[in-house]
Amino acid sequence: MTLNQDGTALVERLDGVEFDFDDGWRLSGTGKWELTDRASGQNVLVTMTTRTGVDAREVSPPAQKSVAAPLTYTWRFHVRRDARGSLELFFLFDDPDIGNLYLLRHASASSPAAPS
Repeated sequence: MTLNQDGTALVERLDGVEFDFDDGWRLSGTGKWELTDRASGQNVLVTMTTRTGVDAREVSPPAQKSVAAPLTYTWRFHVRRDARGSLELFFLFDDPDIGNLYLLRHASASSPAAPS
């Protein structure tokens, strides 16, 4: 995911949040992002307005029915700092009561691409 200073965003193969994660689709596309500051904390909202691709991953157990990937989608990332003070963005996936985190970390331009 790339968040540009002008408020535009690029997402590549990003899974859905909470129960949408169970559908197994991964979206790529362009859109916008914004930082919100509420009493409950800061969030980064990323809205994909133009879908450019859809991938799928295996889900376990297999979905009982196939759910089409959405044409547009909004992710709400929570913001926190790690032990070194670096920013981390995350959302909950699967059942939010379980507390599974989908964690994104900043990758510098010189870092090798993460394996798929």
